[in-house]
Amino acid sequence: MVIYTVRQPDRERELEHDDLPFWRTKALDDMTPSEWEQLCDGCGRCCLLKLEDEDDGEVLLTRLACGMLDIGACRCSDYANRHKLMPDCVAIDPDVVRKLAWLPRTCAYRRLADGRELAWWHPLVSGSPETVHEAGISVRGWAISENAVADANVQRFIISDFDDE
Repeated sequence: MVIYTVRQPDRERELEHDDLPFWRTKALDDMTPSEWEQLCDGCGRCCLLKLEDEDDGEVLLTRLACGMLDIGACRCSDYANRHKLMPDCVAIDPDVVRKLAWLPRTCAYRRLADGRELAWWHPLVSGSPETVHEAGISVRGWAISENAVADANVQRFIISDFDDE
């Protein structure tokens, strides 16, 4: 018996600029508010409490989440009013992304600002909001609400960093 190998013509083609997703064609500063919001992967990591060392300015990360974070959904329980209800909530914008060293390397905003692609688990890539959780990137399952911890005990929840990337 003779076996023949049939080569298929290359099915890939150069994508035209208009065929590319917005995050590959636009700078962070040029995105619409809707595009900007879509970049949030829903991990909840930016909603974790940080402690700043008054002596040296070092920012320490905790596994305590803002009291407004729905930890199961990894979404703010009142996103529209978050800055009024939680005055120290940081508004993430392109300038902030470039300045905040505590934003995790997994953050879509950080990834794009650093010239990297969105990760496979990002909902815009995977098509599912669950992949961020399945990949173990979100705070679901290990964060604790700040509402459940006395202020005097916050330092007990300091973590060194995220164990990824």
